[in-house]
Amino acid sequence: MGATFVEKKEIDKETKDLLSTVSEFNGIDFEGAFNIRSNSGCLGRRSTDNIKIEGKDDNPGLNIYINAGTKGERCFIPACVTKPGVDDLVYNDFYVGKDADVVIVAGCGIHTENGEPARHNGIHRFFLEEGAHVLYEEKHIGTGAEETEKIIDPQTEVFLGPDSYLEMDTVQLGGVWRSVRKTTGKLEENAKLIVRERILTDGDEHAESFFEIEMAGKGSGVNLMSRSVAKGNSYQKYQSNIIGNVECTGHSECDAILADNGRVDAVPMLVANSKDAALIHEAAIGKVAGEQILKLRTLGLTEEEAEAAIIDGFLK
Repeated sequence: MGATFVEKKEIDKETKDLLSTVSEFNGIDFEGAFNIRSNSGCLGRRSTDNIKIEGKDDNPGLNIYINAGTKGERCFIPACVTKPGVDDLVYNDFYVGKDADVVIVAGCGIHTENGEPARHNGIHRFFLEEGAHVLYEEKHIGTGAEETEKIIDPQTEVFLGPDSYLEMDTVQLGGVWRSVRKTTGKLEENAKLIVRERILTDGDEHAESFFEIEMAGKGSGVNLMSRSVAKGNSYQKYQSNIIGNVECTGHSECDAILADNGRVDAVPMLVANSKDAALIHEAAIGKVAGEQILKLRTLGLTEEEAEAAIIDGFLK
């Protein structure tokens, strides 16, 4: 292991619980490079020989440098808010060297009890050099008093070099009062972007996702897949814009389940600026199928248990 740049401080129970949910925290440490952000401060940081994590000089946040050729390492950049009234803003930039193959985990959790709103806004930029391969995992959750506003507004910008590959697996587990998620990207020759988004809302929660991806290099491709469940009186919106400027492939898919009085809007858009751009969009919104519930009830489940099992399986 490389040097520990910031000594790990004592972590309270609420933060430990959030870290265990949104990342791979084992109650003591992480296996790999990490930075733990809590209430706009740093609880601990460690670099390895191949992954260097440094604080920014101009903005709150980090520069993460991953050496060319790095294989099989994991980098953890979780953020937590456990104090009322915190409005956290962080800028994290990831520079991934040529032919590296790594996993980056960057979840966020908010826990509040006394009614004051709390917010985390993470702005992440990814710069992948030629042949780099990254799996990016992100989980969001809100816990504590239901009536307290817990707001998470992530923004992601991706710049994919030739033959690079970025797979984003993002999950909103529930309890987030409001979330506006924005993802933009530019893909060079033969670069690939895969996004799997899963969102659960309930009560009066509100979640919006916006994607704008430009295929600038020949052979580039994007696949956007969103699965969502809107329960209670919650509202969700999915909006995507795939722009094909060259010979490329693009696919956008939004599947949503409605329960109670939940609402979902799907607004997919395709822009083909080249006759060789092959772009597709799909959207399906509806309630849980009655025959699915009936089948599970024959196995001994109540209607509520059957619906919960269907929703859980849908979001996996």
